[in-house]
Amino acid sequence: MSSFLRPAETDQESAVRIPAQAQYRPVSSHLAIAPPVSVVIPAMNEAENLPYVFKTLPDWIHEVVLVDGNSTDDTVQVARDLWPDVTVVKQRGKGKGDALISGFAACTGEIIVMIDADGSADGGEIVSYVSALVGGADFAKGSRFANGGGTDDMTPIRKLGNRVLTTLVNTKFGARYTDLCYGYNAFWRHCLDEIALDCAGFEVETLMNIRVVKAGLRVQEIPSHEYNRIHGVSNLRAVRDGIRVLKVILRERGTRKRAVRPAMITGEVS
Repeated sequence: MSSFLRPAETDQESAVRIPAQAQYRPVSSHLAIAPPVSVVIPAMNEAENLPYVFKTLPDWIHEVVLVDGNSTDDTVQVARDLWPDVTVVKQRGKGKGDALISGFAACTGEIIVMIDADGSADGGEIVSYVSALVGGADFAKGSRFANGGGTDDMTPIRKLGNRVLTTLVNTKFGARYTDLCYGYNAFWRHCLDEIALDCAGFEVETLMNIRVVKAGLRVQEIPSHEYNRIHGVSNLRAVRDGIRVLKVILRERGTRKRAVRPAMITGEVS
Protein backbone atom coordinates (compact mmCIF):
# COMPACT_ATOMS: atom_id res chain seq x y z
CA MET A 1 0.00 0.00 0.00
CA SER A 2 1.35 3.39 -0.92
CA SER A 3 1.24 6.53 1.16
CA PHE A 4 2.23 10.04 0.18
CA LEU A 5 3.69 12.93 2.16
CA ARG A 6 4.41 16.09 0.19
CA PRO A 7 3.54 19.79 0.05
CA ALA A 8 0.02 20.43 -1.24
CA GLU A 9 -0.19 21.70 -4.80
CA THR A 10 -3.25 23.69 -5.68
CA ASP A 11 -2.57 25.18 -9.11
CA GLN A 12 -4.27 23.61 -12.11
CA GLU A 13 -1.00 22.78 -13.89
CA SER A 14 0.15 20.62 -10.99
CA ALA A 15 -3.20 18.85 -10.87
CA VAL A 16 -2.93 17.98 -14.56
CA ARG A 17 0.51 16.40 -14.10
CA ILE A 18 -0.74 14.01 -11.41
CA PRO A 19 -2.13 10.74 -12.80
CA ALA A 20 -5.87 10.32 -12.31
CA GLN A 21 -5.38 7.27 -10.09
CA ALA A 22 -3.19 9.29 -7.68
CA GLN A 23 -5.02 12.57 -7.18
CA TYR A 24 -3.92 14.34 -4.02
CA ARG A 25 -6.28 15.79 -1.42
CA PRO A 26 -4.89 18.89 0.32
CA VAL A 27 -5.06 18.25 4.07
CA SER A 28 -3.10 21.27 5.28
CA SER A 29 -0.66 23.81 3.85
CA HIS A 30 2.12 21.23 4.22
CA LEU A 31 0.40 17.91 3.57
CA ALA A 32 -1.51 16.33 0.71
CA ILE A 33 -2.51 12.68 0.50
CA ALA A 34 -3.68 10.26 -2.15
CA PRO A 35 -5.29 7.55 0.04
CA PRO A 36 -9.04 8.16 0.54
CA VAL A 37 -10.14 8.50 4.18
CA SER A 38 -13.37 6.97 5.53
CA VAL A 39 -14.85 8.10 8.85
CA VAL A 40 -17.03 5.61 10.74
CA ILE A 41 -19.54 6.96 13.26
CA PRO A 42 -21.61 4.45 15.29
CA ALA A 43 -24.78 6.16 16.51
CA MET A 44 -27.99 5.33 18.32
CA ASN A 45 -30.39 8.18 19.11
CA GLU A 46 -27.72 10.86 18.62
CA ALA A 47 -29.73 13.30 16.48
CA GLU A 48 -29.03 16.20 18.86
CA ASN A 49 -25.29 15.56 18.89
CA LEU A 50 -24.62 14.93 15.21
CA PRO A 51 -24.59 18.63 14.21
CA TYR A 52 -21.66 19.18 16.57
CA VAL A 53 -19.85 16.08 15.31
CA PHE A 54 -20.28 16.79 11.60
CA LYS A 55 -19.33 20.45 12.04
CA THR A 56 -15.81 19.41 13.06
CA LEU A 57 -15.23 16.91 10.23
CA PRO A 58 -12.75 18.15 7.59
CA ASP A 59 -14.12 18.60 4.09
CA TRP A 60 -11.28 16.62 2.49
CA ILE A 61 -12.38 13.22 3.82
CA HIS A 62 -13.55 10.71 1.23
CA GLU A 63 -16.71 9.45 2.94
CA VAL A 64 -18.69 9.32 6.17
CA VAL A 65 -20.21 5.98 7.19
CA LEU A 66 -22.92 6.31 9.84
CA VAL A 67 -23.87 3.04 11.56
CA ASP A 68 -27.40 3.35 12.89
CA GLY A 69 -28.14 1.18 15.93
CA ASN A 70 -31.89 1.15 15.26
CA SER A 71 -32.43 4.71 16.43
CA THR A 72 -35.91 5.84 17.38
CA ASP A 73 -35.17 9.54 16.83
CA ASP A 74 -34.12 11.42 13.67
CA THR A 75 -30.47 10.30 13.73
CA VAL A 76 -30.45 9.04 10.13
CA GLN A 77 -32.31 12.00 8.65
CA VAL A 78 -30.14 14.51 10.52
CA ALA A 79 -27.01 12.77 9.21
CA ARG A 80 -28.31 12.95 5.64
CA ASP A 81 -29.22 16.60 6.00
CA LEU A 82 -25.76 17.42 7.35
CA TRP A 83 -23.76 15.26 4.92
CA PRO A 84 -25.87 14.43 1.83
CA ASP A 85 -23.46 11.76 0.58
CA VAL A 86 -23.33 9.94 3.93
CA THR A 87 -23.43 6.13 3.76
CA VAL A 88 -25.95 4.79 6.27
CA VAL A 89 -25.50 1.24 7.53
CA LYS A 90 -28.14 -0.55 9.58
CA GLN A 91 -26.34 -2.23 12.45
CA ARG A 92 -26.58 -5.97 12.85
CA GLY A 93 -26.48 -7.17 16.45
CA LYS A 94 -26.14 -4.94 19.49
CA GLY A 95 -23.24 -3.06 21.02
CA LYS A 96 -20.41 -0.86 19.84
CA GLY A 97 -18.32 -3.75 18.58
CA ASP A 98 -21.06 -4.94 16.26
CA ALA A 99 -21.63 -1.37 15.07
CA LEU A 100 -17.98 -0.77 14.22
CA ILE A 101 -17.59 -4.11 12.44
CA SER A 102 -20.63 -3.29 10.29
CA GLY A 103 -19.26 0.18 9.55
CA PHE A 104 -15.79 -1.04 8.65
CA ALA A 105 -17.31 -3.48 6.16
CA ALA A 106 -19.00 -0.60 4.32
CA CYS A 107 -15.89 1.58 4.01
CA THR A 108 -14.27 2.12 0.63
CA GLY A 109 -11.32 4.23 1.81
CA GLU A 110 -7.78 3.00 2.39
CA ILE A 111 -7.64 4.81 5.75
CA ILE A 112 -10.42 4.31 8.30
CA VAL A 113 -11.08 6.67 11.22
CA MET A 114 -13.46 5.70 14.04
CA ILE A 115 -15.09 8.49 16.03
CA ASP A 116 -17.94 8.66 18.55
CA ALA A 117 -21.28 10.36 17.84
CA ASP A 118 -21.77 12.04 21.22
CA GLY A 119 -19.75 15.17 20.52
CA SER A 120 -16.88 14.18 22.82
CA ALA A 121 -14.28 14.00 20.03
CA ASP A 122 -12.97 16.80 17.83
CA GLY A 123 -12.96 15.85 14.14
CA GLY A 124 -10.30 18.49 13.61
CA GLU A 125 -7.81 16.05 15.15
CA ILE A 126 -8.24 13.65 12.23
CA VAL A 127 -5.37 15.37 10.42
CA SER A 128 -3.00 14.25 13.18
CA TYR A 129 -4.12 10.64 12.86
CA VAL A 130 -3.84 10.65 9.07
CA SER A 131 -0.41 12.30 9.22
CA ALA A 132 0.82 9.51 11.49
CA LEU A 133 -0.44 6.86 9.08
CA VAL A 134 1.02 8.37 5.89
CA GLY A 135 4.21 8.89 7.90
CA GLY A 136 4.63 5.15 8.42
CA ALA A 137 2.32 3.94 11.19
CA ASP A 138 -0.18 1.12 10.65
CA PHE A 139 -2.43 2.11 13.56
CA ALA A 140 -2.86 5.61 15.01
CA LYS A 141 -4.21 5.30 18.55
CA GLY A 142 -5.79 8.22 20.34
CA SER A 143 -4.65 8.85 23.89
CA ARG A 144 -6.14 11.17 26.48
CA PHE A 145 -3.08 10.73 28.70
CA ALA A 146 -0.25 11.25 26.22
CA ASN A 147 1.47 14.63 26.45
CA GLY A 148 -0.98 17.13 24.92
CA GLY A 149 -4.09 15.01 25.48
CA GLY A 150 -6.81 15.39 28.09
CA THR A 151 -10.31 14.48 29.19
CA ASP A 152 -13.29 16.34 30.62
CA ASP A 153 -15.44 13.23 30.83
CA MET A 154 -13.75 10.59 33.00
CA THR A 155 -14.63 10.13 36.66
CA PRO A 156 -11.84 9.27 39.15
CA ILE A 157 -12.98 5.62 39.28
CA ARG A 158 -12.90 5.34 35.49
CA LYS A 159 -9.44 6.92 35.36
CA LEU A 160 -8.20 4.44 37.94
CA GLY A 161 -9.75 1.50 36.12
CA ASN A 162 -8.33 2.61 32.80
CA ARG A 163 -4.87 3.01 34.33
CA VAL A 164 -4.95 -0.46 35.87
CA LEU A 165 -6.16 -2.10 32.67
CA THR A 166 -3.61 -0.18 30.58
CA THR A 167 -0.79 -1.34 32.86
CA LEU A 168 -2.04 -4.92 32.63
CA VAL A 169 -2.05 -4.84 28.81
CA ASN A 170 1.40 -3.26 28.70
CA THR A 171 2.75 -5.92 31.03
CA LYS A 172 1.12 -8.92 29.38
CA PHE A 173 1.58 -7.96 25.73
CA GLY A 174 4.69 -5.77 25.70
CA ALA A 175 2.78 -2.65 24.69
CA ARG A 176 3.63 0.91 25.74
CA TYR A 177 0.19 2.47 25.80
CA THR A 178 -0.75 5.46 27.93
CA ASP A 179 -4.48 4.94 27.35
CA LEU A 180 -6.46 1.78 26.65
CA CYS A 181 -10.23 2.32 26.60
CA TYR A 182 -10.60 5.14 24.09
CA GLY A 183 -12.58 4.99 20.86
CA TYR A 184 -10.84 7.59 18.70
CA ASN A 185 -8.47 5.66 16.43
CA ALA A 186 -7.41 5.40 12.78
CA PHE A 187 -5.74 2.71 10.73
CA TRP A 188 -4.99 1.41 7.26
CA ARG A 189 -7.76 -0.83 5.98
CA HIS A 190 -5.41 -3.80 5.63
CA CYS A 191 -5.11 -3.94 9.42
CA LEU A 192 -8.62 -5.42 9.64
CA ASP A 193 -7.35 -8.67 8.16
CA GLU A 194 -4.66 -8.81 10.83
CA ILE A 195 -6.82 -8.17 13.90
CA ALA A 196 -10.01 -10.09 12.98
CA LEU A 197 -12.53 -8.33 15.25
CA ASP A 198 -15.09 -10.60 16.89
CA CYS A 199 -16.67 -8.90 19.92
CA ALA A 200 -19.90 -6.99 20.38
CA GLY A 201 -19.50 -4.37 23.13
CA PHE A 202 -17.36 -1.47 24.35
CA GLU A 203 -14.47 -3.88 24.84
CA VAL A 204 -13.87 -3.76 21.08
CA GLU A 205 -11.43 -0.89 21.56
CA THR A 206 -9.30 -2.95 23.95
CA LEU A 207 -9.43 -5.93 21.61
CA MET A 208 -8.15 -3.78 18.74
CA ASN A 209 -5.32 -2.39 20.84
CA ILE A 210 -4.22 -5.84 21.94
CA ARG A 211 -4.39 -7.46 18.53
CA VAL A 212 -2.45 -4.75 16.71
CA VAL A 213 0.39 -5.43 19.16
CA LYS A 214 0.10 -9.21 18.74
CA ALA A 215 0.12 -8.76 14.97
CA GLY A 216 3.34 -6.74 15.13
CA LEU A 217 1.77 -3.65 13.56
CA ARG A 218 3.37 -0.23 13.95
CA VAL A 219 1.38 1.84 16.46
CA GLN A 220 1.66 5.57 17.09
CA GLU A 221 -0.24 7.28 19.89
CA ILE A 222 -1.94 10.58 19.06
CA PRO A 223 -2.66 13.07 21.88
CA SER A 224 -6.41 13.66 21.92
CA HIS A 225 -8.80 15.69 24.05
CA GLU A 226 -12.07 14.09 25.11
CA TYR A 227 -14.92 16.51 25.81
CA ASN A 228 -18.11 15.89 27.74
CA ARG A 229 -21.02 14.32 25.91
CA ILE A 230 -23.19 17.22 24.69
CA HIS A 231 -26.69 15.70 24.93
CA GLY A 232 -28.07 12.48 26.33
CA VAL A 233 -26.66 9.83 28.64
CA SER A 234 -23.83 7.42 27.86
CA ASN A 235 -24.48 3.68 27.72
CA LEU A 236 -21.06 3.06 29.27
CA ARG A 237 -21.11 1.40 32.70
CA ALA A 238 -17.73 1.49 34.44
CA VAL A 239 -17.94 -1.75 36.44
CA ARG A 240 -19.84 -3.84 33.90
CA ASP A 241 -17.72 -2.77 30.95
CA GLY A 242 -14.52 -2.89 32.97
CA ILE A 243 -15.18 -6.56 33.70
CA ARG A 244 -15.79 -7.22 30.00
CA VAL A 245 -12.50 -5.52 29.14
CA LEU A 246 -10.68 -7.62 31.74
CA LYS A 247 -12.17 -10.80 30.28
CA VAL A 248 -10.90 -9.81 26.83
CA ILE A 249 -7.40 -9.23 28.22
CA LEU A 250 -7.32 -12.59 29.95
CA ARG A 251 -8.71 -14.40 26.91
CA GLU A 252 -6.22 -12.81 24.52
CA ARG A 253 -3.32 -13.56 26.86
CA GLY A 254 -4.09 -17.25 26.46
CA THR A 255 -4.21 -17.25 22.66
CA ARG A 256 -1.55 -17.00 20.04
CA LYS A 257 -1.73 -14.64 17.11
CA ARG A 258 -4.84 -15.54 15.16
CA ALA A 259 -4.64 -16.68 11.57
CA VAL A 260 -5.36 -13.98 9.03
CA ARG A 261 -9.01 -14.14 7.98
CA PRO A 262 -11.78 -11.73 6.94
CA ALA A 263 -12.53 -9.47 9.90
CA MET A 264 -15.94 -8.10 9.00
CA ILE A 265 -19.60 -8.91 8.68
CA THR A 266 -21.66 -7.16 6.08
CA GLY A 267 -24.07 -4.46 7.21
CA GLU A 268 -27.15 -3.36 5.27
CA VAL A 269 -26.26 -0.16 3.49
CA SER A 270 -28.96 2.31 2.56
